[in-house]
Amino acid sequence: MPISPVAHYRMFGHYNAWANGRLYAAAARLSPEQYRADRGAFFKSVHGTLNHLLVTDRIWMQRFTGVGDAPGRLDAILFETFDELLAAREVEDRRIVDFVDGLDDARIARTIKYRRVSSPEPFEQQLAPALAHWFNHQTHHRGQVHAVLTGLVGEAPELDLLFFQRLPARPAA
Repeated sequence: MPISPVAHYRMFGHYNAWANGRLYAAAARLSPEQYRADRGAFFKSVHGTLNHLLVTDRIWMQRFTGVGDAPGRLDAILFETFDELLAAREVEDRRIVDFVDGLDDARIARTIKYRRVSSPEPFEQQLAPALAHWFNHQTHHRGQVHAVLTGLVGEAPELDLLFFQRLPARPAA
């Protein structure tokens, strides 16, 4: 039986929180020097990339819900310490899960209007493809952190969606 669009995005919301938890647990084991080292990622370090993910999650959640802060720079450092960033990540992941759990077919079919951070022109887009972009963007940058972790310590946690889907006690979609 095919998965419904609502179930699809709920799954991605829960997967996102699970993957972030695993990534942050691995990042917590880095030394401060490793955590902040410029390793050639687009946002340079694990710290910069994890901040970027929180920045863009807040931007997109503000677009989707009309609520919350939307930082004005994609490279903003919202939190200087790992512990503060972790606490904010956990709050944002709960917010994301609550949002996707509240989606229905009518809401996914609606459009959103927004302006990009980097340019003033207005955009209008159906929510479903915007959600697809957003979850793909998260995976893209988590992959960068995963590569940096592997380069720094020789290993990184399993983050594949299939691994999440096969968990016996995974959150219901």
